[in-house]
Amino acid sequence: MAITNEKIEQMLASIQELKAAKEQEIEELRVKWLGKKGEITQLFDEFRTVDKEQKREFGQRLNALKNAATAKIEEMRNLLAEMASPADASFDQTKPGDRMELGARHPISITREEIISIFSKFGYSVAEGPEIEDDWHVFSALNFPPEHPARDMQDTFFINNQTANNILLRTHTSSVQVRTMESQSLPIRVVCPGRVFRNEAISARAHCIFHQVEGLYIDKNVSFADLKQSILLFAQEMFGADTKIRMRPSYFPFTEPSAEVDVSCNICKGKGCNICKGTGWLEIMGCGMVDPNVLKANGIDPNEYSGFAFGMGVERIAMLKWQVKDLRNYFENDVRFLREFSTVI
Repeated sequence: MAITNEKIEQMLASIQELKAAKEQEIEELRVKWLGKKGEITQLFDEFRTVDKEQKREFGQRLNALKNAATAKIEEMRNLLAEMASPADASFDQTKPGDRMELGARHPISITREEIISIFSKFGYSVAEGPEIEDDWHVFSALNFPPEHPARDMQDTFFINNQTANNILLRTHTSSVQVRTMESQSLPIRVVCPGRVFRNEAISARAHCIFHQVEGLYIDKNVSFADLKQSILLFAQEMFGADTKIRMRPSYFPFTEPSAEVDVSCNICKGKGCNICKGTGWLEIMGCGMVDPNVLKANGIDPNEYSGFAFGMGVERIAMLKWQVKDLRNYFENDVRFLREFSTVI
């Protein structure tokens, strides 16, 4: 369905003429226009193909169309409620009401709090920072060269990239680590939980919005062996005492040496499945020793202090722990999915 001004006007006219006599009819109209496969939703999907020069115009018109449909549905519901017969005057208003079903904690919240709880046992405190950040805290202070691909619009949502210190949605919670190094005295031992944003295609294994918990430990004589032992203890606390880890050499601008960490897949028990791509291992985090350039940029003497950092996606940890095979489930708010966690403490 190609987006045109004529199509939007036709749909707007149709929405204004909507009528319904029953609540069921109103719900059917809502699903038809605003549901996951509704006509307006399909227009938003098609919006991705609109030329960049026209995105602003069509974006405003699509939002106005969606608001009009939402308002019309609400108007019909209010009208139907007004037309309903008044309640029986003999109704006993002191009679106990219907019992309300209690909600459940979201699996992301459960997993994030469990991660924080584990590292709290290791002596880590919690540090937080803003989601709207500047270039210095997200990139420059973390040793990202000006030409690094992560600065490209394909990865980062920029709010204002016309200044020397661009304003953007943070792509990782490492920015909180920078703010901690700027403001907190040594030694530092913190975990930084938070929501981050990256311009990525949404799939079963990736999303443009996700949650991270990053950690930072800086003190005298901190070694890679300390890092490895910390991650092993975390993995065994989170996934079970028989959990194994492996560390693969990698590259991050802010750590040297750097590594990717895999844990043994407890979904297939190492036999291979679509989640671990048949390997028996699932990547859960990146880590490494803090690069001396990062320490210098934040006013810490690398000749006296060393440290390590790590970062993990909460959705990926929850996927492995709860055996959820599609990351999109965490964002769709399907009550049937959320009820599965009603008994989790």
